Amino acid sequence: MATYQEVYQSWQADPEGFWLDAAKAIDWVEPPRAGLSKTADGIDEWFADAMVNTCWNAVDRHVAAGRGDQTAIIHDSPVTGTVTHISFAELQDRVSRLAGTLVARGVGKGDRVIVYMPMVPEALEAMLACARIGAIHSVVFGGFAANELAVRIDDATPKAVLAASCGIEPGRIVHYKPLLDQAIAMARHKPDFCLMLQREQERADLVEGRDFDWHEAQQGVAPAECVPVEGTHPAYILYTSGTTGQPKGVVRPTAGQLVALSWSMRNIYDVHPGDVFWAASDVGWVVGHSYICYGPLINGNTTVLFEGKPVGTPDAGTFWRVISEHKVRSFFTAPTAFRAVKREDPQGEFIGKYDLSALKYVFLAGERADPDTVRWAEEKTGKPVIDHWWQTETSWSIAANPAGIELLPVKRGSPSVAMPGYKIEVLDEAGHPVAPGTLGAIAIRLPLPPSCFTTIWNAHERFVKSYLEHFPGYYETGDAGMIDEDGYVYIMARTDDVINVAGHRLSTGGIEEVVASHPDVAECAVIGAADRLKGQVPVALICFNAGVTRDADEIRKEVVALVRDRIGPVAAFRQVVAVDRLPKTRSGKILRATMVKIADGETYKAPATIDDPAILDEVTEALKSLGLARPAGEA
Repeated sequence: MATYQEVYQSWQADPEGFWLDAAKAIDWVEPPRAGLSKTADGIDEWFADAMVNTCWNAVDRHVAAGRGDQTAIIHDSPVTGTVTHISFAELQDRVSRLAGTLVARGVGKGDRVIVYMPMVPEALEAMLACARIGAIHSVVFGGFAANELAVRIDDATPKAVLAASCGIEPGRIVHYKPLLDQAIAMARHKPDFCLMLQREQERADLVEGRDFDWHEAQQGVAPAECVPVEGTHPAYILYTSGTTGQPKGVVRPTAGQLVALSWSMRNIYDVHPGDVFWAASDVGWVVGHSYICYGPLINGNTTVLFEGKPVGTPDAGTFWRVISEHKVRSFFTAPTAFRAVKREDPQGEFIGKYDLSALKYVFLAGERADPDTVRWAEEKTGKPVIDHWWQTETSWSIAANPAGIELLPVKRGSPSVAMPGYKIEVLDEAGHPVAPGTLGAIAIRLPLPPSCFTTIWNAHERFVKSYLEHFPGYYETGDAGMIDEDGYVYIMARTDDVINVAGHRLSTGGIEEVVASHPDVAECAVIGAADRLKGQVPVALICFNAGVTRDADEIRKEVVALVRDRIGPVAAFRQVVAVDRLPKTRSGKILRATMVKIADGETYKAPATIDDPAILDEVTEALKSLGLARPAGEA
């Protein structure tokens, strides 16, 4: 078998040949003859001369190969107390009939469709049905605020919205339909029609002439066949929060996604057709697109679709139960999910109740995996715990530990090494590469590999300005970090989170790593607050493990001493405050930039993706106790 170095060097030696060879894993209507080409305005794109269909590769070809009886989707829903298995043959039938329903109502190739649904099989069917007919889907979190949904409706101008009547959270029903009605009323653009999945927990009122029942609308409709599309045809638009407040619609090219995700399933996650793969995320995030829906199904895996939480549905053993019951081989979640489990079950007592013998790997992504969380997961599960780093914009790993090629030594705190297709460099502010071990801006030499975005929907100039202008010849990731002498990448913070303390550039991630190592700290966030003397000073917000009874002041003093010991007095680290919860997005990303604005007394807008806006009030009060979070002039 080839080593990682051999595979990476084979890409370096012949980038186009490498990806054309990987493309052989895909069923093409017209296979690509060329790998890389450029658009008229000089943007790189892959497999432009190919014709292909995503749904065929994710569903139909497995049925045609005689594997229709294999389970394609396991819907495990502790919030409803149900588990459902859907075979590839059943999925083909359901998707083709839904696609036929869309066609019968005038949706065709290039039309946009918004999907506004919870974690139910119909959400994946909606995505696949769009792919089947060449429509471009845009998944928006079910339960997203009406004004945010309206902004996306106006930007994507969908012909249809596919929605569910409600979502289900522990102890409550989330009413989707009123939010959808409000959004359509607010939006300038009006969709032609909506298909509504009526869940038994809540049936919604339908607007006559616009809204149609999901199942009733499909009656008597001819199933749709797969429609070939160009290799560069947009598979979907996925909106990610923008720094200007206007969301960015990342556009995913069809052929590149097929090739890169197929390659990643085997070479990064080490799963093969028939294996069970579980990404514990949401269809509203890029992880849900790449590794709940498309990647596993393209590769012929069984994908687990989970409607629940890491804790509270019903307890901190939920992950282990799902892995045990469904014989998951590779499990992918966010570090914040493990921190939630660790906080509730610091000794890992629930793990021992379940048979994890089928599990080979645990993968983490979505936010920096602090070494303490990785160490806890390794010790409690006895499995390799592999951090990897990627972005909505790329759709698959920039840096990873390629388990399917060679499991490299794990360095806690690092997502390991660059994957084929990515030439990662660390640059100073002038755009010059820095020495190994030096903190700087992480950038990727162009061209980017297949599946990376090539534009922002309706905003190509913004794409160029946001990602390509600052460092000519590079893609600017917006992350800061370093690369060590072995080529291991360290993502320390967003570029904006590198703080300047009396002229010293410090990574908030590096300070967090030390704070999180305290045995009583479940999770933490370190931000840079404005300081008249030093420019900025670090402030830590910490959450205690469940069952901690020690004096909070004593723990805070110990945390300060830890940082002074391991990082030094240069950090000027004195301010620590305990909070019950940290403000996060629904995917688990900690809202550090928002907390900086609170600490500095600036006005801020709660991000649309925030999990619970009430937490910001709690954080504000906590920061006030440190003398922060006061507008200028306030005593």
